Amino acid sequence: MKRRVTMLIASTLALAVVLPGWAQVKELPTQTTTIAGTIETIDTTKRAMNIKTADGSFVAVNVPKTVQRFGEFKVGDKVKATYNNNVMVRLKPPGEAAVNTTEMDRATSPTSGSHMIVQKMTASIVGIDKAASSISFEGANGWKYSRRVVDPTVFDQVKVGDKVDITWNTDLTVSLQ
Repeated sequence: MKRRVTMLIASTLALAVVLPGWAQVKELPTQTTTIAGTIETIDTTKRAMNIKTADGSFVAVNVPKTVQRFGEFKVGDKVKATYNNNVMVRLKPPGEAAVNTTEMDRATSPTSGSHMIVQKMTASIVGIDKAASSISFEGANGWKYSRRVVDPTVFDQVKVGDKVDITWNTDLTVSLQ
């Protein structure tokens, strides 16, 4: 119930942010990534684990402090981690204050842990690559991010140096198999 209320509040906040500048907001396609395999290493101090996938590759997964069930995972456990990323970008009007906020929620069940993050950050456009159809951003504390752009008309609306607010709705679910 608490998760539903928090998700509703997060959705309402996202709408409250988006509606005033509706014409300037671009919602990027949701990206879903699923990693399945066996836990090969766990670093409890850094809250990280390496998962060996079926093809033999290793994927590093950082587990946020809000995921309480991290202590229950053991080397050799079979796990599945799914990330869903929904990203919205809004061109920031000149003079508007920068933002850098994070809201988190978690839910657990006997076989899985779920974690939702809504993060909003002001960033600067530092690179536009029309040939690769991507835009690169930099934000607070040296944070860097690049994203493929599906709608080519976006390149005509922005330039290097523009400020944008980027809002991520990310949920991570890790389950024992």
